[in-house]
Amino acid sequence: MAQLTIYGGINEIGGNKILLEESDRRLLLDFGFPYSRHKLYYEEYLKPRGGAGLLDPLTMGLLPHLKGIYRSDLELPEVWRYFEDARTVDRLDGILLSHAHMDHSAHISFIHESVPVYSTALTAFIAKAIQDSGKSDFDQQVCYYSEVAWDLPSGWKQQAFISGGGEKRQRKFHIPPADLKKLSPDAARFWLSGFWERSKGQKEIISSPLDSHSNCRFELRCFPVDHSIPGACAWGINTDSGWIIYSGDLRLHGKRQDLTRRFIEEAASLKPAALIIEGTNVTRESNVSEQSVYENALRAIQQAEKLVIADFSARDVDRLLTFLQIARQTGRRLAILARDAYLLKTVRLLDPDIPDIAADDALVIYQETTASKSPGIWLRNLFAEYSARTVLADDVNRAQDKYILCFSFFDLNELPGIRPDPGGLYVYSTSEPHDEEQEIDLDRLHNWLERFRFNSYGLPAKAGEKYEIPEGERGLHASGHACGPDLLEIARSIGPRLLVPVHSQYPQFYQEKLEGSGIQVVLPVEGVTLPL
Repeated sequence: MAQLTIYGGINEIGGNKILLEESDRRLLLDFGFPYSRHKLYYEEYLKPRGGAGLLDPLTMGLLPHLKGIYRSDLELPEVWRYFEDARTVDRLDGILLSHAHMDHSAHISFIHESVPVYSTALTAFIAKAIQDSGKSDFDQQVCYYSEVAWDLPSGWKQQAFISGGGEKRQRKFHIPPADLKKLSPDAARFWLSGFWERSKGQKEIISSPLDSHSNCRFELRCFPVDHSIPGACAWGINTDSGWIIYSGDLRLHGKRQDLTRRFIEEAASLKPAALIIEGTNVTRESNVSEQSVYENALRAIQQAEKLVIADFSARDVDRLLTFLQIARQTGRRLAILARDAYLLKTVRLLDPDIPDIAADDALVIYQETTASKSPGIWLRNLFAEYSARTVLADDVNRAQDKYILCFSFFDLNELPGIRPDPGGLYVYSTSEPHDEEQEIDLDRLHNWLERFRFNSYGLPAKAGEKYEIPEGERGLHASGHACGPDLLEIARSIGPRLLVPVHSQYPQFYQEKLEGSGIQVVLPVEGVTLPL
């Protein structure tokens, strides 16, 4: 009989860590970074100690106490003697990764290198691009990692001291057979010429070639779905208890909603025993479409006479393309940051409809100021390849009415170099603040815009104790998650015997709304095994 044990994603958004077991077969469904739980203890200058390996995340409840699934090079000698409740897991058949957002993928960095990761090809590519162009802290190394070696210098008595100078190793990614067949010649060449085999510093990785899903001991079904990052999928796992469906994150209002609808039909045809479904936006009655975002943002930007800044979520390729379309219609150029250009180039390897940066006159790369004599080689290679498409702060300053800058709050430190004229427009096309920390950032954002005398559109403002988007300026963000009515439609259409909500602060929503539907809703308890 199959059984589920959920270690993350209960009464929280993200951080999904779900163990599915049947006899001696075991799968993890995502293994994500638990942002809300992490913020209870840590912040920018207080982080888990890399030199303590597994000790800190195990102690602080960021990792489940599952002995046998983690990298042995991160195990502090005798670390498990501190955790009497630890359970030994003899073997993992793999991790089913729904998409490349960190709240679903990042803690794969801790998993033993022998455990394969099952994903779509796009998710594998994007996870690599994110790691190449990001900070890659030791707890967010999804695609490759540096082996660590215990090294106690002479006279050093503290046991928890490690060196990260070991070989770089890549994880084994398995993708659907159909994705393997669809790899374009350009994609294959790029793959073989160093994308997959080299780290962000262009050091060689001990790499593993792409393999197929068919090697898993479970029968798997991979269902592409629409989300705010390309390559997202839901999963079906065939067990002796019946098919288990895991939704990952999905929506019915995006540009590729047909993918989600096809998933619903195919999942329903399997007559599943259980559906593990997200519930990020269960309290929202409706969602804004990407088309509405385009129309609302276009209307605002058409009236702008100075520099425009578009603030939207990282890795949201759909939103980037929306603003590219607006740039073309308003006679401007969309200036994206290097990490966005690297992602766009990567996604284009598998999706030829993605614009070619080298050939698109409306698309340029903004070169940020750096304090390093030697920026990352991936970065230097990118600017060398697209030197004709690179703009600097002075270029933007001289033609402010000809640019839309893709900046988030964390990129605003470029403004002193750009020296924007008063009267620029800041278009806020991302989600509202969800916690106190994000509200503090929003306060700082208001200060930046006041300092440089920007106008804003869609920016939440303080209304009593809450932040609210001004009336008439809404409709600038299409969420990556389905709203409450759409989630109920998905659940009822698939029609599982059992529904298990995760990735939600209000999982009881399903109990209330599905009462009498014939679908049994079970609210999971962290670490408590649920028979299916």
